[in-house]
Amino acid sequence: MAEQKGGLMYKGHPLRRKGNLIYYGSMADKYIIMIQVMGTQQDGDLEIASKVHLQLQLTDPDLKSRDRVVKKSDLPDLFSAIDMGSIWLMRALSGK
Repeated sequence: MAEQKGGLMYKGHPLRRKGNLIYYGSMADKYIIMIQVMGTQQDGDLEIASKVHLQLQLTDPDLKSRDRVVKKSDLPDLFSAIDMGSIWLMRALSGK
């Protein structure tokens, strides 16, 4: 059995970060969630996301980037975005 690389998973789907973008889901699936951190605030030594943009996107490489967006929303924190994104992704992948 081939070993998988370790990585952060949430509710059975991978989370990947590149700069201020967080991708939730697999490019092998039909849909993926993109979370963009738009603003941050300091809380002691931690930098916390204070404004995030959430998008449910199609993974079809033949579509233009603006045509890939199925749903979008602005949210006040990262937890809300990941929570809502997991619901959107689960519903989209199940066909509901």
